[in-house]
Amino acid sequence: MMNAKMFGVIFDVDGVLIDSYRPHRESWRRMLAKDGLTLTDEAFHESFGRVNQEIVEMLWDRKLPQERIDEIDVTKEALYRELVEHDFPAMPGAAELIRSLHAAGIPLAIGSSAPRENVDVVVNGFDIGSILSGVVCKNDVRRGKPDPEIFLRCAEKLNLPPNRCVVIEDSVFGIEAAKAAGMRCVGFMSSGHRIDEYTNVDKLIHSLSELTPDVLRHLI
Repeated sequence: MMNAKMFGVIFDVDGVLIDSYRPHRESWRRMLAKDGLTLTDEAFHESFGRVNQEIVEMLWDRKLPQERIDEIDVTKEALYRELVEHDFPAMPGAAELIRSLHAAGIPLAIGSSAPRENVDVVVNGFDIGSILSGVVCKNDVRRGKPDPEIFLRCAEKLNLPPNRCVVIEDSVFGIEAAKAAGMRCVGFMSSGHRIDEYTNVDKLIHSLSELTPDVLRHLI
C-alpha cells in the first residue's frame, strides 16, 4: 500500500529551473536574422513552450523543406546552449528547492520539451543527475506539450500515479499538459508571462522561494 504522504515533483526546465527566456529569444532572433526576418516580442511569446518544429512553422510563416527545418532546429539549439553555458541563468531559489525536496525524501523528475542536450546542460549545471528519478524530454516522446505524454512518462519513472505528482510549470502549454495528465500544477509566473495565463493552476507563485516540501505536499 502506498504511503498516504508519498508524492513526487516534476520540474519543467525552461522558465522554471533556469531563466531561459532571453537566451531562447536571442538564439531564435539570430536564426531568423540569417533569413532576413525579424522576431517580435508577441511572436516569440506565442511560440514559447512549443516544440521547435511548430516554432519554425510559426515564425517563418511559410512552408520550409523538412531538411531546412531540421537544420534550423539543430543550429538554433547549439547556439542556445552556448549562451546558457557562457552565463548559466539559474533561477533564484531553484537549487535550494531541489535540495530541500531531496532532503525530505521526495522523488524528483524533469519533464521538458527541450532536446536531451539542452536538458543535460541544466542537469549538469545544478549537478543533480544522481538525485533525479528520471528525465523525460523531447527525444523520449512522440507528442510535445500540451499533450500530457511527457508528464505521464515522468510519473512512470517516479513510480507514482499521476494524481500523486505535482508539476512546476511556467508555460501555458506545460500547464495544459500537466492538467491533462491529471496532476496538480504550480504555475510559476516567470519572465515574459501574463497573469491571465495561470487561471488553471492549483497554486500560483512568483518565486521558487515560495515553495517548500510542506507547501507542495498540501496540494495533493
